[in-house]
Amino acid sequence: MAEPNWAEQVTAIATAVGALGLLGAIGAALFAGQQVREERKTRQAHMAADFFRRWDEDALVETRRLVDQFEDRWELSDAFRRYRAANAVETYVIYRELDFFEQLAAFEQQGAMDFGLIELMLGRTLVERWEMWKPTIDAMGPANPYPNFEALAAKMQSALAEPAGPPTPSRRR
Repeated sequence: MAEPNWAEQVTAIATAVGALGLLGAIGAALFAGQQVREERKTRQAHMAADFFRRWDEDALVETRRLVDQFEDRWELSDAFRRYRAANAVETYVIYRELDFFEQLAAFEQQGAMDFGLIELMLGRTLVERWEMWKPTIDAMGPANPYPNFEALAAKMQSALAEPAGPPTPSRRR
């Protein structure tokens, strides 16, 4: 058996260096992918914290106080019609909560807010608020101005109706 010549030795060394470089590049890509996922989670957590903080700010507390004055969802709907006809300030106070849920739903729909987090933070409350607001939204006319809120409420209702069990990829807890 003959010793490898210099060309074969250089080729072997170059192949080994290339293989190490490829392994390094794959490792770097995997690390970068992990960093991107972690950054996305961090961004979502900050966005969620800011968003849910709004729920307890004065503007939305004022809306909830106004809404709590009514006996039921039908009385709320009737009051909204009166407020809207009179162009009363209360109309715009009411819109705050509806807009809050519509924006939350739009974020979830676009993947900027994790559904599992919304389920943990609002869950049944979101469905109850949709049911409470439905007659008021219907009073706004035939075109639903809050389709994302409606879709998120339906998705939440479905998720809450599922039997409890281990989390699945479509329903993280």
